[in-house]
Amino acid sequence: MNATIISNNEKHYPVLLDEILSIISPQNGGTFIDCTFGQGGYSKAILKNPKTKIIALDRDLNSEKFAQELKDKNKNRFLFYNLKFGDLEKIELTNNKINAIIFDLGFSYIQIKDLERGLSFKSAGPLDMRMGINNFSASEVVNTLDQKDLNLIFKIFGEEKDSKQIAKNIVRERKKNKIDTQKLVDIINFSKKKNNKKTHNATKVFQALRIFVNKEVSELISGLIKSVKILGKNGIIVVVSFHSLEDKIIKFFFKFLSEKNKVSRYLPDSINSPKVLKL
Repeated sequence: MNATIISNNEKHYPVLLDEILSIISPQNGGTFIDCTFGQGGYSKAILKNPKTKIIALDRDLNSEKFAQELKDKNKNRFLFYNLKFGDLEKIELTNNKINAIIFDLGFSYIQIKDLERGLSFKSAGPLDMRMGINNFSASEVVNTLDQKDLNLIFKIFGEEKDSKQIAKNIVRERKKNKIDTQKLVDIINFSKKKNNKKTHNATKVFQALRIFVNKEVSELISGLIKSVKILGKNGIIVVVSFHSLEDKIIKFFFKFLSEKNKVSRYLPDSINSPKVLKL
């Protein structure tokens, strides 16, 4: 959802790029953290000013080749870590003041089109959905967890109204054969009480599995908390999100910061007050 299809070059273009640049003001120079590097859309734009530096993170190993290109072109101004943004504390800051930290949540069009990942209900073959640095795949979730757990995953992370029936049918069908991507789609279609004319029947279940497999909720919370701890005075946190659950978490987090409350017992008693924006 956070990508646009342009030409045949299979490139990912970051959303709200101009808006984000206007907020973080890279024209004034400084050090910025790109927590969801991808193909480097935000980082490239920020690095156009020779007075800027970027520290980039991405859990996807496929991002390393794009990161190497930027590193070669921007000596001593670009660092890349193959890390989840929940591991922000592992980066080397070398006493740099961090002007802004950017989170672009979700996944890109390129990742969806990679059928081996199994992120899309149009994929064929095994379910996977791992974005990198994972403990388990979607296939393991669907084919091993009990009905109660599956129901909760679909209901909470996907807000799927027919979660109970879908979970029940999954458990029944996997006794016959291992469930792959298209078999899961068939089960969802069969289980749904009503067909959704606006979105595919499998959208919410696939979303739920992706969030669960990649621990996106806990990673988001951890990343936000740790970003406050390393942000410079008057620094800015920018988060681009599209999912209602993420939206609620971000708003709750920002509300606490704006009220100058402690977001976590792990935060110091006295923290700088960053500007926090949700796009």
